[in-house]
Amino acid sequence: MYSAQTQFSSSKFWRTANYVLGVPAAALAAVAGATGLADTADAQTAATIALIAAALTAILTTLNAAQRAEQSRVAATAYQALQGDARVFRTIDLPKLSYDDARARLDELVVHRNTINETAPVPAFLAYRLGKRNITKGRQDYRVDGK
Repeated sequence: MYSAQTQFSSSKFWRTANYVLGVPAAALAAVAGATGLADTADAQTAATIALIAAALTAILTTLNAAQRAEQSRVAATAYQALQGDARVFRTIDLPKLSYDDARARLDELVVHRNTINETAPVPAFLAYRLGKRNITKGRQDYRVDGK
């Protein structure tokens, strides 16, 4: 649960960063172009605005916020699917399985979790704290889990 919520928080952070940097970069590039074409503006103003737009674009490209947001979202969704599979296993399948069959199914879930862990991006500590806050506030409690 913590892994899913942490990855969702990370995805939200990177998506916000993408908009916070991308929208002003695009707007400033448009303003710089219009300023450069205007008869009343000087070239230095247009150049300054263009440089600021270029700097924002360079930061955005370096951070690769859109891709990081998508990677975190995919990992979060995979963790939630695993949580759902584990819930079905625990509440429906487990009571009817022999020890050996239950152990084999649990091993499958562990392998699936390990695969997600290997491919999931490493979230920032802030994302962990935000995910934890979401859980401690009870936003992820479900009756089926006995809470």
